[in-house]
Amino acid sequence: MQIRVHSYESMGTFDGPGLRYVVFLQGCPFRCLYCANPDTIDAVGESTLTDAEHIVKQAVSFKPFFGKRGGITFSGGEPTVQAKALIPLFKRLKEEGIHICVDSNGAIWNNDVEELWKLTDLVMLDIKEFNNDRHQYITGRSNEQPLKTAAWFEANNHPFWLRYVLVPGVSNFDEDLHALGAHFKDYTQLQRIELLPYHTLGVHKYEALGWEYKLKDVPVNTPEQKQHAEEILRHYFNDKLVVN
Repeated sequence: MQIRVHSYESMGTFDGPGLRYVVFLQGCPFRCLYCANPDTIDAVGESTLTDAEHIVKQAVSFKPFFGKRGGITFSGGEPTVQAKALIPLFKRLKEEGIHICVDSNGAIWNNDVEELWKLTDLVMLDIKEFNNDRHQYITGRSNEQPLKTAAWFEANNHPFWLRYVLVPGVSNFDEDLHALGAHFKDYTQLQRIELLPYHTLGVHKYEALGWEYKLKDVPVNTPEQKQHAEEILRHYFNDKLVVN
């Protein structure tokens, strides 16, 4: 099967442990208001149909740079949109001894996705908001399945990271941060929590697509806002919390 690839990053340092070969895939069921890659949302977009073996060869060529911690990361878009096509690719990567990481919103679940997770070494799970109403405002979808996906990781001893973007007036409510912490604080498979600042680096892409950026009046986080959110989450996660 061929895979719809949007783009690549040869030596990523923010998409999992160590140095990563990052493959950005096409297609996503979410419509996040602050999406940094809106050009990956459409199922086709400007993607290129790519043979799995091409990706394997590229990953193998970077293997000397991975060391003990690095590997390949699939991002997007939402990689699980193409779960069926990714399964044979992941099997080939496992044969080559390459660490596989997936950056996912956890919103899709079917037999192919479950098999894909079993072939994945680490998942970076993006929880957009713990409050379901606010999650639907941000993404257009419920957070029920992402939370079920996290529960599946915990029940099946599957390591994952949690990523949370702090958006002023959108996802920085104290009660929601406390609820998030209380929900996940006892998860043994949750290795790391990343608190990510809101940024507007993808706004020019909306302009290029002719789309309205609906958070244009939302400012970036102040140092005080980031520190306050960090203090709340640090109470639940201690040194598992990483603030970017």
